[in-house]
Amino acid sequence: MDLRRTAPRTAPALAVLLVLGLATGCSGGPVDGSPGAAGLRDRYFPKAGNGGYQVDHYGIRLDYVPDTGRLTGTAEITATAEQALSSFHLDFDGMEVDEVEVDGKGARFNRAGQELTVRPAGDLVKGRTFRTVVHYSGVPRTIEDPDGSEEGWIETADGAVAVGEPVGSMAWFPGNHHPSDKALYDVEITVPKGYEAVSNGVLKARTERAGRSVFQWHAAEPMASYLATVAIGRYDVRTSPGAAGTGGSAGAAPSAVPVYTAVDPKLVKKSAPALARIPDVVAWGSRRFGPYPFSSVGAIVVPDGTLGYALETQTRPVFSGAPDADLMVHELAHQWFGNSVSPKSWRDMWLNEGFATYAEWLWAEDRGGVTAEERFDAFYDEDTDVDPEADGSYWDFPPADPPGPEHISDDPVYYRGAMVLHKIRQKVGDEAFFALLRGWAAARRHGNASTADFTAYADRTTGEDLSAIWRVWLEGDGKPDHR
Repeated sequence: MDLRRTAPRTAPALAVLLVLGLATGCSGGPVDGSPGAAGLRDRYFPKAGNGGYQVDHYGIRLDYVPDTGRLTGTAEITATAEQALSSFHLDFDGMEVDEVEVDGKGARFNRAGQELTVRPAGDLVKGRTFRTVVHYSGVPRTIEDPDGSEEGWIETADGAVAVGEPVGSMAWFPGNHHPSDKALYDVEITVPKGYEAVSNGVLKARTERAGRSVFQWHAAEPMASYLATVAIGRYDVRTSPGAAGTGGSAGAAPSAVPVYTAVDPKLVKKSAPALARIPDVVAWGSRRFGPYPFSSVGAIVVPDGTLGYALETQTRPVFSGAPDADLMVHELAHQWFGNSVSPKSWRDMWLNEGFATYAEWLWAEDRGGVTAEERFDAFYDEDTDVDPEADGSYWDFPPADPPGPEHISDDPVYYRGAMVLHKIRQKVGDEAFFALLRGWAAARRHGNASTADFTAYADRTTGEDLSAIWRVWLEGDGKPDHR
């Protein structure tokens, strides 16, 4: 996410189903299951996520009517039980639940706040894969975050956009909405003819049915639910084959990553320079951080003022108004750091934002601009002539320890997080530092990581004693005495 450049932050491809696992009962008698936990006790969002299962795949099918704002949805959730379950929870805030099935049988359910509690006809056996289908409808809501920003389902002049960091995705589909539970996605969206409907991954099909357009999107790589998006409107859509050598996994032949952009028609000309850089940025990131981790890339540019921030939604970042080149670099760097390597908890946000901010510094340095060393010095000296963001607000708290949920996107997480990385670079040298970045992206590719995971990995792979950096720059209070 970036708050700085905007006004005041093998699954069936049959459609936009959300496949949350519904359990298969035991064939040999009672299981004596117990309820799954209603939250994962995340320090900042304790009700987010649910215990007792892990989601494998979401199949989400949506039908949206822009004139009324009404959404009709079916979420098919395939999951694996991590304990014997008598009931389990889904995060779902707003809208009406019409019917729930687990493994083809009707299930009892009830609502309490953001919790949808599902009681299948029989207990679910530990280790079994189960399939839950939730049918729902209504007008999805906008959610206000602790920092005052808005997420969830946001209406625009001619449609809507769905964004979910940290918990807004529960406004438009039920699920296990914590970044530690990543899954594959298939999303099908039906809209009036003449409208575009954009989501994550690759567009597998577009068909016309009785004056309605149906878009089928497939996200082939694991994704945290806060990175899922849908944008509906009369967008200017463009596709290109991308840049050669940007895709592919380690050891595989590089391939081109296709680019898909959807832009508010009023912003096409203003957005063009930054959008034209997408293949260059992905190719550059592939050299710096290792192979691009996804099967597509692109951007969604929504009307000015729709959001107070840009967001790194997987494969297709959302920009509120026309982006500039630095903002494009930041959100695309998140595809490696934040999207492929996702946080285990919201306390680990600096692993997203510090890395993406440092990517901006590297991009400028590699193009003959201000070097990362000069940028680091400017931030230490609070020299706003070198960087207007170097105003000293990033000393308020340690980047790995925001004081509350309203602060997880504050300046220390971004700028002091980037300074931590530069301190490592100063200590170990360029060769070891860039090997660390590439190795970290490869070791945790399509997974999750905590701050403790990163510090242990950096200590081990660089062979250097980095304890002073962790103690003073990552975990210490206030401005360090020496740079």
